This record gives sequence, C-alpha cells and structure tokens, in this order.
Amino acid sequence: MSFQGKHDFGELNGKRVTFVEKGVTQERMEFLKTLLEHNGLPVVIGKEEPKEESDAVKYTVAVENLLFNPVIWVYERRLKTPDGRIVSPAYWEQRTNETNPMYWKI
Repeated sequence: MSFQGKHDFGELNGKRVTFVEKGVTQERMEFLKTLLEHNGLPVVIGKEEPKEESDAVKYTVAVENLLFNPVIWVYERRLKTPDGRIVSPAYWEQRTNETNPMYWKI
C-alpha cells in the first residue's frame, strides 16, 4: 500500500497503462477505483489468479493516463476525495479517513 517512487507502466488488458498498485485485495482495488474514477482517470483492473486454492484473488490497478504517478499527484494535492477534500498520503494508504492531518504531522 505504500508509495513507490518508480513510474511503472506497461500493458494490461490490451491497453497501455500506468500501474498504480499490483497485488492488492478486492477492498483496496475498489477504494482506488472509486477514488481515481472520481478524479477523471480511466481505470483498468486486472485480476491475478491465485497460485494455490487457499490464496486470495489479487488485483492490479492501473490507469490509462501514462503521465499519472500517484506519488506526485498526492503530494501536489491534485487528487480529491468524493466529498471534495484533498487526498493526503495517509488517506491514500487508507490509514485514516481524515485528510486534514498532513504527512508531516503523522
């Protein structure tokens, strides 16, 4: 869930994409999908089949905007929550629903 500075892009479902996060749970995938679509970014979801039957299904979340980098967009305060607040790093990582405490206070 943490930020990675590397701008990772490639192909997913036949489309050129920027990868946001790989190997995430369904809950995390739904959170990111809702947040990114609210901010006007077309989202592409890839499903990773589990290697063993006991493993949970994991997802890859990507966007069609090749210039998108989550680290830059969050720290430049470009992303907004569905209710209009600015996304903080803690909100992005789902550590809190508060967006007011900025990263230097956590």
